[in-house]
Amino acid sequence: MAEAGAGFVEQLKACAVWSWTYLWAVWFFLVLFLVYVLRVPLRIHDNWSAVSMFLNTLTPKFYVALTGTSSLISGLILIFEWWYFRKYGTSFIEQVSVSHLRPLLGGVDNNSSNNSNSSNGDSDSNRQSVSECKVWRNPLNLFRGAEYNRYTWVTGREPLTYYDMNLSAQDHQTFFTCDSDHLRPADAIMQKAWRERNPQARISAAHEALEINECATAYILLAEEEATTIAEAEKLFKQALKAGDGCYRRSQQLQHHGSQYEAQHRRDTNVLVYIKRRLAMCARRLGRTREAVKMMRDLMKEFPLLSMFNIHENLLEALLELQAYADVQAVLAKYDDISLPKSATICYTAALLKARAVSDKFSPEAASRRGLSTAEMNAVEAIHRAVEFNPHVPKYLLEMKSLILPPEHILKRGDSEAIAYAFFHLAHWKRVEGALNLLHCTWEGTFRMIPYPLEKGHLFYPYPICTETADRELLPSFHEVSVYPKKELPFFILFTAGLCSFTAMLALLTHQFPELMGVFAKAMIDIFCSAEVRDWNCKSTFMRFEDELDIPPAPQSQHFQN
Repeated sequence: MAEAGAGFVEQLKACAVWSWTYLWAVWFFLVLFLVYVLRVPLRIHDNWSAVSMFLNTLTPKFYVALTGTSSLISGLILIFEWWYFRKYGTSFIEQVSVSHLRPLLGGVDNNSSNNSNSSNGDSDSNRQSVSECKVWRNPLNLFRGAEYNRYTWVTGREPLTYYDMNLSAQDHQTFFTCDSDHLRPADAIMQKAWRERNPQARISAAHEALEINECATAYILLAEEEATTIAEAEKLFKQALKAGDGCYRRSQQLQHHGSQYEAQHRRDTNVLVYIKRRLAMCARRLGRTREAVKMMRDLMKEFPLLSMFNIHENLLEALLELQAYADVQAVLAKYDDISLPKSATICYTAALLKARAVSDKFSPEAASRRGLSTAEMNAVEAIHRAVEFNPHVPKYLLEMKSLILPPEHILKRGDSEAIAYAFFHLAHWKRVEGALNLLHCTWEGTFRMIPYPLEKGHLFYPYPICTETADRELLPSFHEVSVYPKKELPFFILFTAGLCSFTAMLALLTHQFPELMGVFAKAMIDIFCSAEVRDWNCKSTFMRFEDELDIPPAPQSQHFQN
């Protein structure tokens, strides 16, 4: 019985919701009809006459105060709505309506049984959206002491946010520490150093650890944060390599003796891979590109399973610098997945290689006359594919937006990833003749092929909605974050802006021309109530005429016919 009663209540509630959704006009006219039928018992005419008399006795000062107060209130609402929209990307009133009022009115059904099939069908895309909103370590991140700090010394601006540096501290604790560090004094000191927020405290702790023992992680910290040039950083990384290689060989022999030794070997492996990768990046920075390519290839062969560092992206950038396009294509063939590429570097590098084949002879006018050839069509499709994956990159490559130093962490398909890619690859696009011209002519055509709204993608999963919030945490405040898709101003912001402007104009006109605005207000009131008053006057006159002539009252239908 209880279940039957609950089902009946749910059905009744669903019917009420349906009626409010689709039959609101019937409800509206029904209310008007009831008001009209009950106009005599409710004495609507007398009340309206009293209200009209009261309004006629008001002075222009009242209208000035009324419109001024309305303008002030609507202006405050507008300011708050605009601030909330700029900070959170949505309207506060709309969010409250959807989150709180809609469930009260029955707009959200809590019974998930009816929607179980659709929920299961969308689970894969939801999981993909969550993974795409994950923040990743930037494989091309700069050196904090030799590059980021030098930028701060010159400009006085901080290129890294606290959120970004905090993520780096968490990465260092994950890669460079293990549970057995407390057994070795130097490693115990470094375990505390990675948790320090003060850079000088971290550097002092690294020096203290080196006084005890040749500690590889201490050299890493000094190379990253204390070294002021790339040459100094490379020297410290070579010392770290010497110490780290010895620890790695010792732990490799003991890794099968227990879980503690296995964790230590895993930590030593991460340390060794990190050192060799940074040494390769130092060689690339110092112009020894071929040496850097060899070091990266050897590292990928020695540790093929460590994909967390994304060394192939460093290799792609170095090969593009050497203009070894055949080797670049070979790397892309291994790491490029047609359905889901791993990064903007892979997407846009593939587009660059296909654009290189046709860009030197490409002309928009000639293409519009004769149509696109097969090679040109492949290049355009590759550009559309890359732009759909990350739509922020073209504006940086075409220098429509200014570049900043890339952060230490990036968000896939976000503005932070676009900055990191364009910072290192803009020179490679400029080196290929006509590539930027082809990109300029074709990249905006991507958005005509993406369904709108973005519930579904064209070639990839739908563009995640969390990129703007994460990018604002990763990028410095002086950078204007690129937002896709562009958010239109909510209705309530436009409404409050119009209301504020209209009431402010009325207040100003009433203050400047009180008599004229008073006449205008009375005229508007007379227009609204003239129809009802005329009908009531006609009825009163006819009733007095019947009383004077002693005519018996006629039925209601005959009265309207007469």
